[in-house]
Amino acid sequence: MIFMNPVIGQCPICANTLHVTRLNCRHCDTTIDGHFTLGRLYQLSPEQLEFVEIFMRCEGKINRVEQEIGLSYPAVRARLNDVIRALGYEVGESQATARAMPEEVRRDILNELQTGRLTAEEALHLLRGNSE
Repeated sequence: MIFMNPVIGQCPICANTLHVTRLNCRHCDTTIDGHFTLGRLYQLSPEQLEFVEIFMRCEGKINRVEQEIGLSYPAVRARLNDVIRALGYEVGESQATARAMPEEVRRDILNELQTGRLTAEEALHLLRGNSE
């Protein structure tokens, strides 16, 4: 078995998008030069890509993702929103809905921050009502 490094989508030096310029068939050694795109998923960090795989395996059901990775709903939602933004899309929740955050949800976010299940940045976004 031949070990191959995973393809990366961002330059490790400047973080700009990488472009594929050569494809090679290992069977017949055909090589094609040109400009090819990696697709949107290669814009994700390894952690974001792992989250997407878990999310898909759980059929998009956030409660199942919560159970699988041991995070609360706000933490899973924050990671999902992070992936959505990384793919170049906008998160759809309105500011008015986010501002009406119940006290219980606010306490959950602070508890998740305290236990280390949320980063300070994730908690701040959630508390500000960005749901991001």
